[in-house]
Amino acid sequence: MSDIAIESARATDLSAASFEDLVAEMILRLGDNPEREGMRKTPERVARSLAFLTEGYRKCPHDEIGDALYEQSHQNMVLVKDIELYSLCEHHLLPFFGKAHIAYIPDSHILGLSKFARLVEVYARRFQVQERLTEQIAQAVWETTKPQGVAVVIEAYHLCMMMRGVQKQNSKTITSAMRGVFLEDQRTRDEFLRLTTSAHEPL
Repeated sequence: MSDIAIESARATDLSAASFEDLVAEMILRLGDNPEREGMRKTPERVARSLAFLTEGYRKCPHDEIGDALYEQSHQNMVLVKDIELYSLCEHHLLPFFGKAHIAYIPDSHILGLSKFARLVEVYARRFQVQERLTEQIAQAVWETTKPQGVAVVIEAYHLCMMMRGVQKQNSKTITSAMRGVFLEDQRTRDEFLRLTTSAHEPL
């Protein structure tokens, strides 16, 4: 692409541009040529990638759970740990990734185990901050299952701290959210935290 063509593209009104056009414009402004061989399909790929990574905006937590809520008198802790998650930091649109640990103590209903991972995906696949993500997951389990208590811990690495800024490669952020007996009873909370930090060997 010639310099004249590049300047013309930069002057284009982007208000009616497609998502792919906007990505191409971004590539231009960052100093590369979206028409060169290796990047011709990049705008299309980026559009598809971001649509996938933000599909949580188009999903409803209640729809994801569906009818997987069952009457059961189980009165002890249920913990689903090491649920992998990937999200995009809303401040820099860079990824953060890690694991979620979710526990609850049922009252009269239990939730299908795979639905915890589904809830994580609904909220992780949005522009997020880890603190809000943790609270949203806890609140969704709390409202859906109406348990005696809910606890969520997320451990994550943020590329906005690793690739730029302070560039600290080994820093990990840990957030928690508690509801019900996990807030009220120290022993229950301690049991949850002990189980989340215990070594886990694959079967």
